[in-house]
Amino acid sequence: MSLDHIFRDVAQASRKLALVEEATVNSLLKDLAQAAVDNTEFILKENARDLARMPESDPKYDRLKLTEQRIRDIAGDLVNVSDLPSPLGRILDRRKHENGLELTKISVPLGVVGIIYEARPNVTFDVFSLCIKSGNACVLKGGSDAEYSNIAIVKIIREVTRKYNLDENILALLPADREATAALLNAVDYVDIIIPRGSQNLINYVRNNAKVPVIETGAGIVHTYIDKSADLEKAVHIVHNAKTRRVSVCNALDCLVIHRDRLSDLPSITEPLSEKNVQIFADQPALDVLRGHYPAELLQLADDSHYGTEFLDYKMSVKTVNDIDEALDHISRYSSKHSEAIVAEDAEAIEKFFKSVDASSVYANASTAFTDGAQFGLGAEIGISTQKLHARGPMALEELTSYKWIIRGNGQTRP
Repeated sequence: MSLDHIFRDVAQASRKLALVEEATVNSLLKDLAQAAVDNTEFILKENARDLARMPESDPKYDRLKLTEQRIRDIAGDLVNVSDLPSPLGRILDRRKHENGLELTKISVPLGVVGIIYEARPNVTFDVFSLCIKSGNACVLKGGSDAEYSNIAIVKIIREVTRKYNLDENILALLPADREATAALLNAVDYVDIIIPRGSQNLINYVRNNAKVPVIETGAGIVHTYIDKSADLEKAVHIVHNAKTRRVSVCNALDCLVIHRDRLSDLPSITEPLSEKNVQIFADQPALDVLRGHYPAELLQLADDSHYGTEFLDYKMSVKTVNDIDEALDHISRYSSKHSEAIVAEDAEAIEKFFKSVDASSVYANASTAFTDGAQFGLGAEIGISTQKLHARGPMALEELTSYKWIIRGNGQTRP
């Protein structure tokens, strides 16, 4: 069955959003935040139906799971977005020609934003809030893993939008099947941009098959390099937080790169990880140091497959390097250009790392867990862009806009 009628209705509804007052949008988002909290029992009931179909051992289980606290956090993000200044109508450039023409470059919505995502029901709230605040309509294509959760959340959103007499077609949730994905990827007459959020396989599929322009987000193969000048206490806390805070997110640590001169500190750095049963895949020099200091059942010799892997689990690889240049080469080879970090006290090493690493977010002496729109003060995020065109890093309100030129004349013609 063709879905063109859905795409057409969303495209038509998107044009009406340009006339909605900012105060109306802000009020709607605050009401939606309250509605999310008021409907916690309903949301969790539907979420439980999704969770029942997924084994807890699946790395996506934690992403899929909603709790009362997570719903309160989502509501807080909705309020935060409502409090942010509108990204629309900003004057980006202004000039006046000798012939009297007045040109103004202003920020405008992208139009219709398509999101393809997997087991992340929070994305449904996040995307809607960011899209309506930036004047965009949205088409959501969630995975079958979160089907019941997404339907429940969209039901709540539509109940709130109806109170404000807005066209409910500013938000569409497509069926959770592959045919709907293919239809969205080819909706060139109606959808302006597609943003995939999920595994590298999903992102690759969308990039390779979409006719609609794509912004790549999500996949995070994250490294932390322990320089020879690193402060040990900082290294211990940073590695532990980056790896174990929440393993199923894209900013979680995957590979620890360590200077050969600091191998003797590796047992101290990894000791807290054993409490979370983190499995370590270490190269031979690191393995030799860790034997007898780290649980043998959690320790294994690394092979090439353990580098360049986004584990999304309590697993981590370790690579030993002779100097910072070798560390930079390793990161360059395996990075997904999401988030990378160095732990060092040497200012020159830090600056070299900043200048040499090609990633959307580059850290010195801090956990990569901070790569997040809310943590960056942007409100909720629609994803972490790992590419260079249009947007890079956490994509929030500003990144959901484009621009157009407004030209005011008084009868001028071009000779």
